[in-house]
Amino acid sequence: MIFLITLSYTPCKRKIFFILRHVGFYYYLWLRRRYFRSEKIKIDLVFLSLIRIFAHMKDSVLILSGGMDSTTLLYDMRERIALAVSFNYGSNHNAKEIPFARWHCEQLGIRHIVIELGFMHQYFKSSLLEGADAIPEGQYADDNITSTVVPFRNGIMLSIAAGIAESNGLKYVMMANHGGDHTVYPDCRPAFVEAMSAATKAGTFPGIEVLAPYTNISKIDIAKKGKALGIDYSKTWSCYKGGDEPCGKCATCIEREEALREAGIIVN
Repeated sequence: MIFLITLSYTPCKRKIFFILRHVGFYYYLWLRRRYFRSEKIKIDLVFLSLIRIFAHMKDSVLILSGGMDSTTLLYDMRERIALAVSFNYGSNHNAKEIPFARWHCEQLGIRHIVIELGFMHQYFKSSLLEGADAIPEGQYADDNITSTVVPFRNGIMLSIAAGIAESNGLKYVMMANHGGDHTVYPDCRPAFVEAMSAATKAGTFPGIEVLAPYTNISKIDIAKKGKALGIDYSKTWSCYKGGDEPCGKCATCIEREEALREAGIIVN
């Protein structure tokens, strides 16, 4: 028992812990009856310690871009996130975002990997993949902002992340879509999240599920969460143009600046 309590938690032990979590209670009752009749209080304390370990097990993969939303979710759910994955799909701003994603994972001691999706840049149509000059300026409400949609991007990333989760003995995939994304991006809407979660649950042995806790809140709400968590948003990137400095004119820059202002956050 003491050996189990002091085990360091590593990916190769997840399956062992997963099994123990389900059978451990019945094993405990057997041990209690068989060997610990005179020391029930002592074994009860050991069992409570095991419960605390299992309650804080990391069970999730996070899709982490390095932007405001997913970085906030990284800190918000850090006790559950075993692995963060960033995807380089050839967007204008991937090169700015991914180093920030790596930096935040290093601060939290969370494993971070980058997966190349070069085929999306080669075969998909989106202004996000065509250089800074192709990015429209203005609010998300404007009709031309739909050109920034990368077709089924989140569906592809969630599918890969579900495979990574199953391969690492994890149970959930997290994404950081929010309420402001619904109008423009079909793969950020509640119906999409529910459908993808149903698909990953049906298509994997452990029943991997998609968790999207920010689906029905705004970016302002996310910024307020980040402020409470003490996140340094200067080490995140949002601008779709991907230059040396944020343009301040594209929809994501405008939305970011509004959210930070409303949350009372000053980013130098």
